[in-house]
Amino acid sequence: MSVFDDPGHFGRMWADRYDSPGNPDPGPAVDFLAERAGDGRVLELAVGTGRVALPLAARGVPVDGVEASPEMVAKLRAKPGGDSMPVTVGDMADVPVTGPYRLVYLVFNTLFNLVRAERQQDCFRNVARVLVPGGEFVVEAFVPDAATFDRDEQVQMRSVTEDSATIRLHQYDRAAQTFVRQTVTFDRDGVHLEPFAMRYCWPEQIDELAHRAGLRLVARYADWHRHPFDDTSTSHISVYRR
Repeated sequence: MSVFDDPGHFGRMWADRYDSPGNPDPGPAVDFLAERAGDGRVLELAVGTGRVALPLAARGVPVDGVEASPEMVAKLRAKPGGDSMPVTVGDMADVPVTGPYRLVYLVFNTLFNLVRAERQQDCFRNVARVLVPGGEFVVEAFVPDAATFDRDEQVQMRSVTEDSATIRLHQYDRAAQTFVRQTVTFDRDGVHLEPFAMRYCWPEQIDELAHRAGLRLVARYADWHRHPFDDTSTSHISVYRR
């Protein structure tokens, strides 16, 4: 199955490395989300190994999760508190739960892992379906840099040793706002492939997805610390309300 049509692909490939050192500190996101949630129920889409959901639940916030990868869920279950967290295995675009929820959130650019435009729209519509009136949808995403997409292909050297070499190749479809990335490692055991795909959106395009779903933008920040968002921001935290 193509990476464009397999919602569990990312989790199967990355589950064993998802909690490796160097990942963002979840603390600021947990602080932000706990304040927005109040005493209501919360849903994380693409909950992964629970890097955000588990510390949020540890504060007494009732958190459910949706995750396409059973491998990711197994990692979550092995962590303290993970065995009791309600997690539904399924495609996050379908939001395969009934709710209702005070807060739904997506972190770490995961919206862009939905690589069909119509599936991104499905996600917003289904989030609106499970939100209580006045409930909020929080989305964390990077702001695309047009200079990055100024050509159809890119080739990058990642590492070279006496025993291996790794290169990364990107193929862009700028009209569709998608790319396929292939990380290729050559070593003594052969050739190893790690495919990945995304459909990126600018903040105003995400606003339009929300508007079509009956949600409106109520706040936008440059980061979880609520620094102001401006033309120089490379990422955004956007809050949409039903």
